[in-house]
Amino acid sequence: MSTENEGADVPSEATPPTGPQASDSVPASASGAQTPDVPPAPPAPPAAPPPPGFEPTAAAGRPGDTAGMPSAPGASAPGGSPWEQSHAPGGPGPSQPERTAQFPYATAGHGSSGGGWGSHGGGADSDFWGAPPPKRRNGGMIAALLVAALVAGGIGGGIGFWAAGRNDTGSTTVSASGNPEALNRKPTSVSGIAQKALPSVVTIEAQGATGEGGTGTGFIYDKQGHILTNNHVVSSAADGGKLTATFSNGKKYDAEVIGRAQGYDVAVIKLKNASGAPLNPLPLGKSSHVQVGDATIAIGAPFGLSGTVTTGIISAKDRPVASSDGDGTSASYMSALQTDASINPGNSGGPLMDASGNVIGINSAIQSAGNGGGMGGESQQSGSIGLGFAIPIDQAKRVAQDLIRNGRPVYPQIGVQVGMKDTGDGATIAQAGNNGTDSVTPNGPADKAGLRPGDTITKLDSTVIDSGPTLISEIWQHKPGDQVTLTYLRGGKEHTAQVTLGQRTGDK
Repeated sequence: MSTENEGADVPSEATPPTGPQASDSVPASASGAQTPDVPPAPPAPPAAPPPPGFEPTAAAGRPGDTAGMPSAPGASAPGGSPWEQSHAPGGPGPSQPERTAQFPYATAGHGSSGGGWGSHGGGADSDFWGAPPPKRRNGGMIAALLVAALVAGGIGGGIGFWAAGRNDTGSTTVSASGNPEALNRKPTSVSGIAQKALPSVVTIEAQGATGEGGTGTGFIYDKQGHILTNNHVVSSAADGGKLTATFSNGKKYDAEVIGRAQGYDVAVIKLKNASGAPLNPLPLGKSSHVQVGDATIAIGAPFGLSGTVTTGIISAKDRPVASSDGDGTSASYMSALQTDASINPGNSGGPLMDASGNVIGINSAIQSAGNGGGMGGESQQSGSIGLGFAIPIDQAKRVAQDLIRNGRPVYPQIGVQVGMKDTGDGATIAQAGNNGTDSVTPNGPADKAGLRPGDTITKLDSTVIDSGPTLISEIWQHKPGDQVTLTYLRGGKEHTAQVTLGQRTGDK
């Protein structure tokens, strides 16, 4: 929509006709030339009668207009300078489809990246009336013709445009007032948070010994310069590969893996030579305080596009998510924060922040259309459909501390093996374990609490358990030594048991 403001002064307006309008035509040009002195002219012939239906009365004009023609040439219009506002007739045409790179996507895969709207209504033009006065001679006929010209000019966009002698291809735009305060973004605005956080977010490039790898994201975790990210971002470079971290200022540093937890999908890396690096840790929030509907900000390098900032909300909490690297060898489980902020392959390992700029999660997986969850898988990737999942920072912080301290993760456990494919009715303890082992670890936490093979666990504390992955993700929200209440079914009857969580160190 283009808004044009015209400032040409015009004489007093003629009263619009109330009868049928004249047909569209090019408006007559209004001349402002002065008439030289001439001998007195003979009396003018009688004025031509007005066109049918024309009654020059005040009621025929707009409110405030003077009825009829001015009594003397050169009289000014009582309303001052007229203005015109024009709108494009109708809204925009059909929007073009967004050009999107389509990638086949492995089910339940996750991995690092490989690599206007506007509508306005069509309103009628804002017409106005006004033109230079006719000469006294032949006044009636000229008045009648002028009325017809004014009607055509109104329909065509306004006679004031023509009175100013403007070219009909011209365009006059209106500039914004430019309030300096609008450019001073508040620190709590999305822009303010992004400007503060971006220097502490890095783009990670991992390359394995055989050349495989990809791109992900990480962020400064502490003042010692540890960087928190996902395991699947750095796993390809963990054994003899190459790892680099690039800051928002473009400086790239070699990095090394300090520790990684496959089951949690968390890893800690550190710069080999951090001289000159801006090691400013991001503030860590409390994921346990997050509520559905809270605002979120995600920062990362989707498809290798570093420094990308997207926003959304927390759309769900405690969402059980099981994901893998695409070939099923690196399964991980989380009770995730779900967000509709746009998260894509390459966002893996980046911070999910709240409206105060505190990290509440690590972006880790997405649900893609027609496939399982994940952040993409090597050559097979897909984009965001508004279902992104982040590891809660409360859990990630505990895991990071173990990795920094020992280089190995610690997992809480109850000492049972459950079916991982059955869903809906709970997590059923297997009749026999893998490779001939016991499905209930002798003298383990569950064994001490009285659980047996074939029992179906339906709740952990107040959380409903509908599958094996849900049970694992809920247990891993706790610490070894925590006491939980398990509700289970045996022979159709419901039972409860108090279980003190044990622990397992390292990935199997």
